[in-house]
Amino acid sequence: MPDREKLRRGLAELQALYHRRRGQQEQLLREQKRLQEQLERAIAERDLLDQVRVLFQMTSDHAREQARQTIESMVSRALQYVFGADLEFKVRIEESRGRPEAEFYVASTYGGEAVVENRPQDARGGGVVDVISLALRLVLLQSSRPPIQGPLVLDEPAKHVSEEFALNVAEFLKEAARVFDRQVIMVTHNHQLAGVADRAFRVELEAGKSVVKVAGDGF
Repeated sequence: MPDREKLRRGLAELQALYHRRRGQQEQLLREQKRLQEQLERAIAERDLLDQVRVLFQMTSDHAREQARQTIESMVSRALQYVFGADLEFKVRIEESRGRPEAEFYVASTYGGEAVVENRPQDARGGGVVDVISLALRLVLLQSSRPPIQGPLVLDEPAKHVSEEFALNVAEFLKEAARVFDRQVIMVTHNHQLAGVADRAFRVELEAGKSVVKVAGDGF
């Protein structure tokens, strides 16, 4: 009898250890997924900024200055549309090893006077980077020669923009679609972004299959 009780206690301890280890594993897997998504996002943003840098490198001085002004203006307008008038996008071009190099900054105005410049990733969190990336994609799409036709396809745009500013992003996208006469197709979990769409579809998992439904009121 004592051996059986000892065995039962040992089994209970092993079960408890298993559940603890299982919980730790699940937590580590969630953290791994989060870090992987963060890495993929950083790589995508780096690739986008590299494309803009290549654009500056390949153009003449005059064209480069025009491109700089256009990019600064359009991205600044996007930031101001979403976050308010105290943000401005800056592009600085300097010669490095005989070729022009572009660096990007966000200028924030505090109290109407003090101006602080930071790298995009250091300016008020990830939401600013999301809006800059979105605006730069529009700039590159509209300035491409020969022109690139077709819709603007977005996967989870403004994923890190807070709920406070999500509706502003939605209105910005709608206005951009109107101004540039270009359809916007996007995948999103954000109800505010989906709510301004002319047509919205909801994808649900039913019995192991993805079912597409037309989204009605209260998406």
